Amino acid sequence: MASLTGGQLVARMLKKEGVRHIFTLSGLHVAPIYAGCVEEGIHVIDTRHEQAAAHAADAYARVTRGVGVAVVTAGPGVTDALTGVANAYAASSPMILLGGAAPIFNQSRGSLQEMEQVDLFHRISKWSDRVPTPELVPSYMAKAFRVAATGRPGPVFLELAWDVLSNGADEETLNMPRQYRTDARQPPDPRKVDAAMALLQAAERPAVIAGSSIYWDGAWDALRRFCETAQVPVFLNGAGRGCLPAGHPLFFQHTRKEALTGADVVFVIGTPFDFRLNYGSEPTFSSETKIVQVDIDPVEIGRNRAVEVGIIADSFSALEAFAAAAPRVKRDTFISGLRAKEDKRLKDLEQWTQDDSVPIHHYRLAKEMSDVANAAGQDPVFIADGGNWVAMAAKVIELRKPGRWLDPGPLGCLGVGAPFAIASKVLHPERTHWIIQGDGSFGLNGMDFETAVRFKLPMVCVVGNDAAWGQIRLPQVGMFGEDKSPATLLAPTRYDKVVEALGGHGEHVTEPSQIRPALERAVASGTVACVNVMLDPEAPMKAGAMGYAV
Repeated sequence: MASLTGGQLVARMLKKEGVRHIFTLSGLHVAPIYAGCVEEGIHVIDTRHEQAAAHAADAYARVTRGVGVAVVTAGPGVTDALTGVANAYAASSPMILLGGAAPIFNQSRGSLQEMEQVDLFHRISKWSDRVPTPELVPSYMAKAFRVAATGRPGPVFLELAWDVLSNGADEETLNMPRQYRTDARQPPDPRKVDAAMALLQAAERPAVIAGSSIYWDGAWDALRRFCETAQVPVFLNGAGRGCLPAGHPLFFQHTRKEALTGADVVFVIGTPFDFRLNYGSEPTFSSETKIVQVDIDPVEIGRNRAVEVGIIADSFSALEAFAAAAPRVKRDTFISGLRAKEDKRLKDLEQWTQDDSVPIHHYRLAKEMSDVANAAGQDPVFIADGGNWVAMAAKVIELRKPGRWLDPGPLGCLGVGAPFAIASKVLHPERTHWIIQGDGSFGLNGMDFETAVRFKLPMVCVVGNDAAWGQIRLPQVGMFGEDKSPATLLAPTRYDKVVEALGGHGEHVTEPSQIRPALERAVASGTVACVNVMLDPEAPMKAGAMGYAV
């Protein structure tokens, strides 16, 4: 009788789910999985750190709107990946981390890299377990995909011991899972839709704040139809960025404070009342504002903020229902007034986006990058990995399509730049990839630009270099003074030279006139490029732009 190893069974389940790439750092504990992946035609992308492998699996899930998979060896391999799993959990990103372990027959005897691993993930994953036998690999993998992808998505951890992966199971007696999960949507309660539309009918100053689930649920067309029918201004955060393109008459970016503070009704769709929305509190939201909240997770409804209408649904189903039932109301005066404020904010930004001072202003760099990236024929993806530089660039960069903005999410984890770009580039080699990189965040996973070079994945990393942990340093100095602000300064390191040493292309920029030519050369290089731009460390204070990206 034919026999299949646990590693082969893992690979067969990955192929069954349409997984085309796994991300890893080599370890003998998980070598049977590699062998199985080679047999099944699944590409193995090996990174320079397990945290990077986990981040890449997270990004793979986001780009495919499916499930990403990372494979790491036992002990330190698993603990190194822990941060990536925590980041995916906070961002509701469905990924599976497969971790090796010592052979079952040697466990508790002091095996190499032996430690308790399953318990580490209980509070930062949707499910964490160990697979006891090779025969149970298929059913555990089926459950892992089902748990990761359904309801509120999130990560799963499975521990697979060496003998579980290397021992065989009888192929003829195996019960391979089939039809083990559903892609059914969660429609909204019609009574709640009616109540929401009644509030909208009576509203004079409504607004929509829509988040990552608009992208995850493929709801951007439904969002557009809803806002156009009801004439409601839309603000986007997280992975929702780009779900209404820059230039759409109802997309607003710079007047969120005015719109939300003055709104009588706000639709909060697929984004939580967390720090990015000031927990639903004043001054971001008036206490008099009526809230319609839509979320797939019932636990999120009413968290931190009372809501008039709470709707448990996926964003696509809810917005389809809203678009069909929305009242056709003329709000020309309201919309034009908000647009005038938006235009004024953009005009105010121009003094900085056209600023010729040295060191370079963050907004000037962001504007040049946006223009070069969006040049004719380009389809750019932006990966946000940093503090003030990212927060400021987010206010200037134009996004024209869904799924073209990748940021860590609410955990605010640094180090996603190279790993996120690697995963996105292997899936979409035709797109240009731009990493908005802080000089601090470069240090976390900068070695994975070597991974990108090795796998021939062209990308442009634009390092905003203020030689500091700027987002921390500026408020820390303001609160405690220069003498009590240690651990906030960095050297003005030539990160362009670092990428050159890894086999890529480097550019060093110190004056505004050098920015565009350097960016254009970086794209034309056809390889991994780093444009290291020396920024004014005081620029965020001058422009009043302190704060985290949303």
